Amino acid sequence: MNRLRHPVGVAILLLGVLTPFVPLVLWSFAGRWRYPGLVPQQGTLRGVRLLADPTSQVLQGLATSATIGAAVTVLSVAVGVPAGRALGLYEFRGRSLVRLLLVAPALVPGLAVLLGTQVFFLRYGLADTRAGVVLVQLVPAIPYVTLIMSGAYANFDVDYERQAALLGARPWQVQLHVTLPALRPALTVAAYFAFLISWSEYALTLLIGGGTVKTLPLLLFAYAGGPDPTEAAAVALTVIVPPLLLMALVVRGLSGRGGTLGLARS
Repeated sequence: MNRLRHPVGVAILLLGVLTPFVPLVLWSFAGRWRYPGLVPQQGTLRGVRLLADPTSQVLQGLATSATIGAAVTVLSVAVGVPAGRALGLYEFRGRSLVRLLLVAPALVPGLAVLLGTQVFFLRYGLADTRAGVVLVQLVPAIPYVTLIMSGAYANFDVDYERQAALLGARPWQVQLHVTLPALRPALTVAAYFAFLISWSEYALTLLIGGGTVKTLPLLLFAYAGGPDPTEAAAVALTVIVPPLLLMALVVRGLSGRGGTLGLARS
C-alpha cells in the first residue's frame, strides 16, 4: 500500500505544480487561439524562432541572468555562511535585533529602501553596471542565506570539529572534510534560494541597471506589454524552465539524506 501511495502522491503533486504552465506552453506555440477554443486553432514556431533570434536579446538576457545569479549566489554564501555560524552557535547581546534586521528586507518595501541607496550607486559609478546589479541583489539574498545557515549551525555539533583538530587536521581541512559535508543540505538550499532571488529580481535590477543591464525578467515585462502573446509566453517559459530544472537537481541531490544535517547535536 505504501508503495502505491508514494507514486500517486508524487503524481498529484506534479499535476498541481505543472497544470498552471499548460496554457503557457500552448500559448508559446499558438498561431491563432480564439475563444471559446480549448486549444489553439493554429500552431506556429514563431516563439521558438524568437528565442534563437539575436535581435530579440533573449539569449543575451539568459546569459546575463545566469552570470549575475551565479555571482550573487557565490557572494551570498561567502557572507551568509560565517554570519549564520555566528548567529547559530554563539550567544551575544543584540542577537535578536540582528535577526530582526536580517528579515527587514522582506518586511520593508524594497523600492523604498532602494531610492535611498540609489544615490550611493550613482556616486560611486555602480549604476548601469553588472557589478552594481550584483551588489544591490545581495541586499535581499544575503539575509535568506544567513537565516538558513543559522538554523543549520544551531543543530551542528562543534565537537566534531574539535575532534578533527585534535587528530591533526588543519582548519581548512576541518571545514572541507567535516563542517561542509555536514552542512551540505542546508548550504545547497541556501544557495538555491540566493540564485532564485537574483534570477527573478525585477525592480532592483531595473533601477540600478538603468535598462542597460537587461536580464530575463526585464525582457519578459517588455514582451508581456507587447501585442504578441505567443512571444511573451515563449519568453516566460525561458524564465521559468531554468529554476525548475535547478530545483529538480537540488531535490535529487538532497534525496536520500536523513535530516537537515549529517552531524547534529545529540
